Amino acid sequence: MTDSAAAGAVPTDGTKQPRRVRVVLLALMIAMMLAMLDNMIIGTAMPTIVGELGGLEHLSWVVTAYTLATAASTPVWGKIGDMYGRKGSFIASIVIFLVGSALSGMAQDMGQLIAFRAVQGLGAGGLMVGVMAIIGDLIPPRERGKYQGMMAAVMALAMIGGPLVGGTITDNWGWRWAFYINLPLGVIALAAIGVVLHLPKKRSQAGIDYLGVALLTVGITAIVLVTTWGGTEYAWTSTRIMELIALGVASLVGFVFWQTRAAEPVVPLHIFRSRNFTLMSLIGFIVGFVMFGATLFLPLYQQSVQGASATNSGLLLLPMLGAMLVTSMVAGRVTTNTGRYKIFPVAGSALLIVGLYLLSTMDTGTSRLTSGVFMAVVGLGMGCLMQITMLVAQNSVEPKDMGVASSTTTLFRTLGSSFGVAVMGALFNHRVQDVMAERAGALGSKVTEQSAQLDAASLAKLPEAAREAYQHAVSSGTHGAFLLGAVVAVLSLAAAVFVKEVPLKGAGPAKDDAGDGAPAAVTVTETV
Repeated sequence: MTDSAAAGAVPTDGTKQPRRVRVVLLALMIAMMLAMLDNMIIGTAMPTIVGELGGLEHLSWVVTAYTLATAASTPVWGKIGDMYGRKGSFIASIVIFLVGSALSGMAQDMGQLIAFRAVQGLGAGGLMVGVMAIIGDLIPPRERGKYQGMMAAVMALAMIGGPLVGGTITDNWGWRWAFYINLPLGVIALAAIGVVLHLPKKRSQAGIDYLGVALLTVGITAIVLVTTWGGTEYAWTSTRIMELIALGVASLVGFVFWQTRAAEPVVPLHIFRSRNFTLMSLIGFIVGFVMFGATLFLPLYQQSVQGASATNSGLLLLPMLGAMLVTSMVAGRVTTNTGRYKIFPVAGSALLIVGLYLLSTMDTGTSRLTSGVFMAVVGLGMGCLMQITMLVAQNSVEPKDMGVASSTTTLFRTLGSSFGVAVMGALFNHRVQDVMAERAGALGSKVTEQSAQLDAASLAKLPEAAREAYQHAVSSGTHGAFLLGAVVAVLSLAAAVFVKEVPLKGAGPAKDDAGDGAPAAVTVTETV
């Protein structure tokens, strides 16, 4: 970190945090909220959008286009920030996101909406990476733990409030405002970042690795399409899925080969020489796998089996998200006060295993109180893992690689979520259809022929026997999905055990050699 960057950093000698840093952090949290809230708001508005624009057969592409663009652009934004400066790249990502939001709100047909959502996704890929990398520049890891609670709170607020906000906006202002609502928030973030954030400008002599970008984009796109289409649009063994798998593997192998030769690689492979960075990437993948699977199937279980209202689907996750928020804050404070962090990935992984196993035991007779306790255990585990993975990953690389470290960790979590939804979803659908065929015969097979997930209206129309069969089927499906999640979480525990507790930058209240209380410019790193 240069002197210019360090000037905006949080002091480590106990002095009060500079006001301009607090303003920057607020702007960063707004940008993070934009990235996390968008899909949840849009999901609620989708039925209304389809009703006005038509194109039901292309509905899934509204989400897929956004997801693909976000995943593919994430590592590129991280590298651009490292090469040319984080402030400029972050502002550019916000502007692209806002342009995509405005265009999406003005879309006149489904084709336009899909294209504009892809533009929005390109910008979103830089939002989370920019937030994490700028915080990494401004705040030393030892002090960064204090702000974990802020990031966890934003995440919890987005997941709880997203469906409620989306429903309210759509019902009162129309679906176009589900996109337009991003504009005033984005402008506030832009103004604060533009005026208050001061980071050193960079200019790399090397150009952008366009071949690496192309290979990585094709590889990530193929992976996301396989996990999105497999078992739904196409059978897992179909020619199309096999072609995508072959294309993805070939592209990623070519990408790794080229990164060893590129002058300025998109993802410099030397960062994986750090044992901690590699382990955190693996743990991040598993957290994404488990978390997005849980948030998909828990509301479905509570609505279908426990009779909860779909309108309050975000509130159904409150026990898990509340526990995650509290634990994240505690973990951050303990890390700041002691400089020790290995206990959190170990304890978090163990809690994930226990919580997911408990969720797998739920059946048609499980009360909301019991399921809420089980969710809280999962939330405790997530709170120990969510921000610690990024903190340790950033502490494991040199400052010049802060952007690619943040983007690579984020990418692994994104890919984990894609795999989690696909694999757990395939297992869930298979179990639901089998149990429906066993319990309701031909009627059961007909009910779930199109989809194993029924909405409240479809469920209410079923005969009593078929409805009871479906409740048992959903219980069986969630049992298999969560049991798989518990097994996968064992890998996270195994990885956490091998984490090496390297001292965090900025540890302790002592001032550096300059005597100004700013964090040291040298990152402590470790290698295998």
